[in-house]
This record gives sequence, C-alpha cells and structure tokens, in this order.
Amino acid sequence: MPERIELNPPWPWASKFRIAQGVQVGNRVYVSGQVAFDPRGNVVGRDNMGAQASQVFENIRAVLAEAGATMDDVVKITAFITDMSRYADYAVARAEAFPNNIPASATVATPTLISPDLLVEVDAVAEIGSGKRA
Repeated sequence: MPERIELNPPWPWASKFRIAQGVQVGNRVYVSGQVAFDPRGNVVGRDNMGAQASQVFENIRAVLAEAGATMDDVVKITAFITDMSRYADYAVARAEAFPNNIPASATVATPTLISPDLLVEVDAVAEIGSGKRA
C-alpha cells in the first residue's frame, strides 16, 4: 500500500490554515488550492490577475518540488476565478507555467475567495515522472 506524505513548503503563514499544501500517495501528488500569497503570506499583485496567477503557479511549483515533481508532471488543474473578464490574463500565466506539457484544465467562476484581494485559486494533480522533459 502506498505511503501518504503531507507536503508543506516552509511557508510560515500556511500553518494557520491547518491543511496540507499537498499530499503525495505513491507517484500521485494532490496540490491544495493555491492563491497569490508570497512565502511570507502577503498577497502578490492586488488587482492584477496576471501577477496573481503567476504567483499561484510558483506556489504550485514549490509544493510539487517537495515531492520531487515538476510542472511537467501536472496532469490536471482546476482554476477558480472571481472575474471572468480577466480570464485572458490568467490564460497567459497558465501557458507560461506549462510550456512543455498541457494539463487537463477546468475553470470555474466564483464570487469570492478566502480574501477579497485574491482573484484566482488553482489546485492541481500530478503524476511524478509522467511529464516529458524539454
């Protein structure tokens, strides 16, 4: 039976939410919804969808690294966006985050996230070693 491992980058702010930032079971990694918090817990890019989405993908990258996975190993993402009129800015950041392997993706409109300053949240599923490397 595969071992279950909690993945938590060394972000001081994360412990107050009492969730694992990711969970690895065997070669599969489940990344919790990530928002545009920097490592100190400050919101990055207030009112800037592109900047927030870029930070979100950096946070996903950090969680994956805890398991030895990369963005190339991501097979599925789900994005929650508070303003669909800014979707194009999110899509640019998503394309930059996944230049080699395009994951399956869903985008959901939502009225708000955990803070009114946050515009986007993304969760991910990865299979370690599944991505072709550039």
